[in-house]
Amino acid sequence: MKKLLIANRGEIALRIMRSAREMGIKTVAIYSEPDRVSPHVRYADEAICIGPGPSNQSYLLGNKIIEIAKAVNADAIHPGYGFLSENAAFAHEVNKAGLIFVGPSSEAMKIMGSKLGAKEAAKKFNVPMVPGTNKAITDINEALKIAEQTGFPILIKASAGGGGKGMRIVHKKEEFKEQLQLAISEATSAFGDGAVFMEKYVSSPRHIEIQIMADKHGNVVYLFERECSIQRRHQKLVEEAPSSILTEKLRKEMGQCAVNVAKACKYEGAGTVEFLLDENLNFYFLEMNTRLQVEHPVTEFITGVDLVKEQIRVARGEKLSFTQEDLKINGHAIEIRVCAEDPLNNFLPDIGKLKTYKRPNGIGIRVDDGYEEGMEISIYYDPMIAKLIVHGKTREEAIARMIRAIDEYQISGIATTLPFCKFVMQHNAFTSGKFDTHFVQNYFKPEMLETHHEENAIIAVLAVEKLIHQHKKNHASTNSDSLSKTTSMWKTNRS
Repeated sequence: MKKLLIANRGEIALRIMRSAREMGIKTVAIYSEPDRVSPHVRYADEAICIGPGPSNQSYLLGNKIIEIAKAVNADAIHPGYGFLSENAAFAHEVNKAGLIFVGPSSEAMKIMGSKLGAKEAAKKFNVPMVPGTNKAITDINEALKIAEQTGFPILIKASAGGGGKGMRIVHKKEEFKEQLQLAISEATSAFGDGAVFMEKYVSSPRHIEIQIMADKHGNVVYLFERECSIQRRHQKLVEEAPSSILTEKLRKEMGQCAVNVAKACKYEGAGTVEFLLDENLNFYFLEMNTRLQVEHPVTEFITGVDLVKEQIRVARGEKLSFTQEDLKINGHAIEIRVCAEDPLNNFLPDIGKLKTYKRPNGIGIRVDDGYEEGMEISIYYDPMIAKLIVHGKTREEAIARMIRAIDEYQISGIATTLPFCKFVMQHNAFTSGKFDTHFVQNYFKPEMLETHHEENAIIAVLAVEKLIHQHKKNHASTNSDSLSKTTSMWKTNRS
């Protein structure tokens, strides 16, 4: 592999390019017209404009991306995450064109791209499942009977879903039919696939995911877990590794289950197996993400493994460069997603210009971003500006380092999730490790940040007043000393 086209944008495109450059691989960027001045475009060895801003006219044009790759004599395509990264048809077409797809086979992607297909494959290896239906709901009355047997509340989920779309919690029998129809409608609109299933709703779950890596020679390892329970609208905002709640025994059990899920679909490359963990530490298979995750840097920090380099090696047909026994957990890492969203206004996306943009620095701090000061936050793409990741010897040190890094991160011109993330870092539920996926609804109210801002403003005013008072005191003292010295000199000269 001598030349790699990255079918993505922003921070993940840059992150892939950096690893490729260290491996001596040339990189090709594609970009939409609004991204013309983006850092990933300048960093690449070559850059090709693919179309206007909307994704369906640019980053989602699979056939055009393949044409560009062939035109520039690229050997491979890395999809990053989002866009076409979990599109089995795109992966198939890449291979059909004689190019290497840096990711799993289209067959594995198809199996795991359907939550129902994933459940069916994982069941063969006795991976624990949440009680519910294993097939798409076709008969409403039959589904209602199963719901009553399972017990309310139940969760209706889109088979092809993600990001909380096509997902409904049903608390009682009377709501079931209406919520089912709404879930089917939303799933059809979002994914073009109205298949939904249901499972017992786990009321206070932790969201734990296991990073796996597999090669083409049958080797599969797990690179420990990531805790992803701090979420809003079923989308993650804070991730950490390792989890503060897992025991060594539980970690090994979940890790082995993740390996089995990968084996169930003959998986190759980097993937993530997601689990729900209930209050009694029972875990259940949720789904598999057949790509690199946004939160992969926390795993890289605690293992020392460059997951992108390993993806490329696997795609080239090489064996994994490490075994399960080689892997050890080193310290603790936390990642926050710095999004252009207003936590004071229900986390609604914000757009505008980055008037000020200064990154934090220092030991154990990593910022993955794709923006610079003066750039516009586009309406066309995900509102995530950056990922701020820290590493420490202990969880306590990592939390303290994150708070320091948030304080040093200077962004103006738009609202961001930084104040909310600092709120999380300082909250007792988080620092004690006693939290679940309901953290936001249980502990956060927008006025808490407003109060925090007011307290900071009062502290700032008091600090300024203290400085002024000290300055006046020093000035008066200096004038007195000067007068005394002048008088003394006058007396000396007179004598």
